[in-house]
Amino acid sequence: MNAELWIQGLVAMCIGMGTVLSFLCLMIVAMNVMSAVVRKLNVIFPELVPQVAGAKKTTSSNDEEIAVAILSAMFKG
Repeated sequence: MNAELWIQGLVAMCIGMGTVLSFLCLMIVAMNVMSAVVRKLNVIFPELVPQVAGAKKTTSSNDEEIAVAILSAMFKG
């Protein structure tokens, strides 16, 4: 009787793991198909990016302010 329980447990485990494995494989296939469809749709309907005329990007360096903040934090405590 003990061997029968082991066999039933192994069968249930195999069925469960097979179900999960088949679902994961199906999900991977579905994701690849959706990726291909979206790639094709992006070629047909490209997303328009708004262009801002005359906008200049300026970068400012806050290195001095950061150094002062670090020093004040170090000597505060």
